[in-house]
Amino acid sequence: MTTAVGPAAPRKSARRGGRWTPWLYLAPALVVLAALLVYPVYQLGLISFLEYTQAQVSGGEPTTFQGFGNYATLFADDQFWQVLLATVLFAAACVVTTLAVGCALAVLLTRVRAVPRLALMLAALGAWATPAITGSTVWMFLFDPDFGPVNKVFGLGDFSWTYGRYSAFALVLLEVVWCSFPFVMVTVYAGIKAVPEEVLEAAALDGASQWRIWRSVLAPMLRPILTVVTIQSVIWDFKVFTQIYVMTNGGGIAGQNLVLNVYAYQKAFASSQYSLGSAIGVVMLLILLAITLVYLRLLRRQGEEL
Repeated sequence: MTTAVGPAAPRKSARRGGRWTPWLYLAPALVVLAALLVYPVYQLGLISFLEYTQAQVSGGEPTTFQGFGNYATLFADDQFWQVLLATVLFAAACVVTTLAVGCALAVLLTRVRAVPRLALMLAALGAWATPAITGSTVWMFLFDPDFGPVNKVFGLGDFSWTYGRYSAFALVLLEVVWCSFPFVMVTVYAGIKAVPEEVLEAAALDGASQWRIWRSVLAPMLRPILTVVTIQSVIWDFKVFTQIYVMTNGGGIAGQNLVLNVYAYQKAFASSQYSLGSAIGVVMLLILLAITLVYLRLLRRQGEEL
């Protein structure tokens, strides 16, 4: 009785070698990411455990280890919790609105002819390519109480959008959605075009409405893509800085429009409390990691492959 041992061994070694092949291709990008991300994150975490103010930066006083003292100071500050709540609610509103607008326009792109589709794509990509500070300045002009065309068209007089807390957040939300929805639109549109036409035609023949086709056919098939754009939108919108800083002049009247990124900037650079600013940055990083991991875990439980 003979056993064929020869061919199996090369097959196993080939499988083991193939397992490392993708990592070899990714190695250069991973090295660059490590240099650009790992070391700054390490420095951020290190400073958050030190007493690091202007006195230490200038060399007037020695740097001392504070342990979790900076975090205790931060968590005892009522303003931090107010800003955190405002950041979470604002980011959630931005993400939901961006996904709704982007997905709706992606479906619209599949329904219009070539010329309107090209015009919409170019307009959206123009908004996407506009720098945040430029877009924020343009939106400030559009909604200016004295010279802005929006107030004149709607007869709002000299209404100041940035004076009230909620109107200022609404104005920033519109600008964030305006510069963020093209990514969702283009990504979801590419996913829709990859869905076989026969599936959509069968759903239409069964009498399904456009909303039902999206909810029952397209959304489940596009779930991996929607996962990517959702996580990306959460990361982008949770750490919004430029739009808030420019459009509310550094956080609004008495800090009523502060979000965590602007709050960290004020602590680190306006107040020279670099350790507290670093602690806020670490908290933001942990929150985003937790949200991403929880979301991916929920999808894995539903049997989704990403």
